[in-house]
Amino acid sequence: MKKNFILIALFIMILGCSKSGPYSESANARADIQQALAQAQENQQPLVIIFGANWCSECQALSMELTTGPDAEKIANEFQLVKVNVGNFDTNLDVAHDYGNPISGGIPGAALLSSAGNIVYVTKPGELASARHNKAEGLYRFLKKHFI
Repeated sequence: MKKNFILIALFIMILGCSKSGPYSESANARADIQQALAQAQENQQPLVIIFGANWCSECQALSMELTTGPDAEKIANEFQLVKVNVGNFDTNLDVAHDYGNPISGGIPGAALLSSAGNIVYVTKPGELASARHNKAEGLYRFLKKHFI
């Protein structure tokens, strides 16, 4: 009996861990974007809104490159980043539509905004899908070229 209890508890812990990830499932996307936009305006930095989901390996790879890759510090110093969870394409779809629907062809997708909040660029379908094969330097150049 005790063995079964331990197995059940372990299973529940594994399920709980699988829900965590870089895209918060409980965040208020609109509030997060407004807060990031306020920071972008204050710091005169562009804003990058990344749309993704925790189940998406490409989204996880992109998040890792942006936050811990070789040029992550440059990215963090020059851009405001906010991640928006789209779940199973059933969450925050209205937010994605407000920013040019960068997820129309899949995730991850991104909307790049000026510090004033104007949309500068919206990724095309599949443009960030190979994020796991890119290096942060490539992502950094990608971001920079749209703000020059």
